[in-house]
Amino acid sequence: MTPTPGPGTRAAWTELLATARRSVADGLVTGTSGNVSVRVDDPALRTLILVTPTGVPYGDLGADDLVAVDPSGRQVLGTLRPTSELPLHLAVHRDRPEARAVVHTHAVHATAASLLVDEIPPVHYVSALFGGPVRVAPYALYGTEALAEAVRVALADRTACLLAHHGTLALAPDLPTAYDRTAQLEWLCHVWLTAAALPARTPRVLSPEQLAEAARKLSGYGQPRD
Repeated sequence: MTPTPGPGTRAAWTELLATARRSVADGLVTGTSGNVSVRVDDPALRTLILVTPTGVPYGDLGADDLVAVDPSGRQVLGTLRPTSELPLHLAVHRDRPEARAVVHTHAVHATAASLLVDEIPPVHYVSALFGGPVRVAPYALYGTEALAEAVRVALADRTACLLAHHGTLALAPDLPTAYDRTAQLEWLCHVWLTAAALPARTPRVLSPEQLAEAARKLSGYGQPRD
């Protein structure tokens, strides 16, 4: 008998699809590149990780295309194959239990920046959103445990990283925050690339004290949450 996901799981799938489609609309993903996951606690099925399927345009996916695995990676729901980056998502969810959402993109400026440096310097206070300078995980073939491990290390004490020759990854307690961090990271990389392109000039950076001050300020940004 095929398990039946609860309403909370179906709602999470709807939000996941909206996030994935937004990544295409905003130019952070081209075609079927990139992937999104969110961890949910289903009353009947326990802990599930919902993931985008591999090789399917997000606009072609609907409510009945829900794909979910358990924390070990065993597929529990859906007939479509999970994203090829499943090892990457599983590693993040396993290593960072506070992060229920993961967004991976092939954003242009971030990917370009990953070819040039080992970390993105704190040229703007949004670096505080990521815990400091954004590290670049060394290159490893997509879909491999080697890539998952490289990203795990790069994410230590951070909420986002770049993947060399590849793209970005951001994590958060929820999908809207993970997506916002993804978009902010792409913007930060664009700013750094623009400034670093000027000949014979080195972009100024913020001090650790200035970043810490910004982090405190940003922690109370926006409207209060219930």
